[in-house]
Amino acid sequence: MTTDGKVSDGRRRLPSVDKVLRHSDMLIDRWGRKRVTECLRTELIKIRALPIADYRTKVTPDEIIKIVENRLLTSDTSSFRRIINLTGIILHTNLGRALLPKKAIEAVVGVAACPTNLEYDLSLGERGERDHHVEPLICELTGVEAATVVNNNAAALLLVLNTLADQSEVPVSRGELVEIGGSFRIPDIMMRSGCKLVEIGTTNRTHIHDYECSINHRTALLMKVHTCNFRVEGFTAAVDESKLSVLAKQHGIPLVIDLGSGNLIDMDKHGLPVEPIVSKAVTDGADLVTFSGDKLLGGPQCGIIAGRKDLIDRIRKNPLKRALRPDKMIYAALAEVLKLYRNPQELENELPTLRSLKRNILEIEAQAKRLVPQLSAVLPNDYSVWADTCNSQIGSGALPVENIPSYGLVVSAVSDVRLRQLLSAFRQLPFPVVGRLNKGKLILDLRCLDLEFQFSNQLSELADLIK
Repeated sequence: MTTDGKVSDGRRRLPSVDKVLRHSDMLIDRWGRKRVTECLRTELIKIRALPIADYRTKVTPDEIIKIVENRLLTSDTSSFRRIINLTGIILHTNLGRALLPKKAIEAVVGVAACPTNLEYDLSLGERGERDHHVEPLICELTGVEAATVVNNNAAALLLVLNTLADQSEVPVSRGELVEIGGSFRIPDIMMRSGCKLVEIGTTNRTHIHDYECSINHRTALLMKVHTCNFRVEGFTAAVDESKLSVLAKQHGIPLVIDLGSGNLIDMDKHGLPVEPIVSKAVTDGADLVTFSGDKLLGGPQCGIIAGRKDLIDRIRKNPLKRALRPDKMIYAALAEVLKLYRNPQELENELPTLRSLKRNILEIEAQAKRLVPQLSAVLPNDYSVWADTCNSQIGSGALPVENIPSYGLVVSAVSDVRLRQLLSAFRQLPFPVVGRLNKGKLILDLRCLDLEFQFSNQLSELADLIK
């Protein structure tokens, strides 16, 4: 209060920008005058916007400098955080999908730190082709003649259609006009590629004669899309790839199969739900197959186009290919992941994706029972924790209705507010924990929890975050 009984406006006592800068030599040396000045002005504006009552105590230059320093330190921290994925979705798109195996990580580090022969032929001493680092491996594992790589499967499909079907027609079953997510819709991709979509059949039933009736002199190719993120059941019918191949050859046009999630092995042999295999699509007569590298294949984000050499050669000449090509780190990682498939017996030990899919439920159950008392000990009494069965999913569109039995921690709270507080607290931990809500309870599916100590060692910090 002033002598006349009025509340003093502390904003008038805030130091000026110039005055604070005169005490900011250490900040300026580290971040530069321009950046410090801009941050200082921003923080002073925030302070001045506070209620007058908050200014009864004078704010000193040292206090402001500390605020600015903390803000600058925060801004320099990487926005990437290592997440503990307890959602029960193994290939979670929002959390980065497949985890790379150790050899792939080492390869990425190796090529990132020095010049490499990415597009240089050492034997000839001239420019080479970056696909050569992975093409022989893809051909070996799938049985195709040639292959090329782009930055994701959406790009792969776009490039194929733009190369082979620009200004031409492509018939597709209505039941395969999928939306995958992130505004990726088959009709939209086809439009952007320059081709014309010809819808055939119905949502639930499409027959070979539907394809036959759609083919004319404007038809560039036949395309079949794997419905990777949903399933139509009941009164249904679809045309096998082998029959489509025969029809395509009769008319002298290619058959393109978009598999979505790339799978190179028979999942049934690993006790897992069946997903289409690239090599089978090739055997059934596909001229080109497109699929992802970062889903079931377990590699880095990329899209792979595999098939006939003459078609791949045409695709490589498309100017869009350069715009969609991956960098050296993607090629290095992909090559090492593909090499693992040469030894199927050791694959599940080396490939994190397959290891998570095949993890023994008894092992997960034991882990859950160890963690229940640890989590209970740090939570207030208005929370309850217990271990229970749950279901995991592969994720990223693969086998959308198939569940994999798992075990996890279940947390209930006295109110939705308290449960949301706990969710927020888990996200604020040094290694943020992401679970899923189900019927008013938090489910922490432990299928993907390889490093248990990272989870348990930070639980003590929850107590302060949810008081």
